[in-house]
Amino acid sequence: MTPRETVEYVAGLAKLKFNENEIEEFAGQFQNILGYISEIEKLDLEGIEPLTHITQTENVFRDDVVTPSLTQEEALANAPKRNESFFKVPKVIG
Repeated sequence: MTPRETVEYVAGLAKLKFNENEIEEFAGQFQNILGYISEIEKLDLEGIEPLTHITQTENVFRDDVVTPSLTQEEALANAPKRNESFFKVPKVIG
């Protein structure tokens, strides 16, 4: 399949319509991409582990540990308005 035919095929799958100039432009870009891939295929990658991420980032989240929190009274202590055990706020939805 030529690059032009590939572009037309993928465009058909995606239900996209391109004019002749766009098809030729995309075909050229597709050919460039294939050229880059062929360069990568020439590399000796024996013993190289595949990557899932470009950096070696590990989980940076802390352990989920239960700790004491504010009491309801402490949380509401500085509230400008309250309704029993809740914050009282202006209505925002009509």
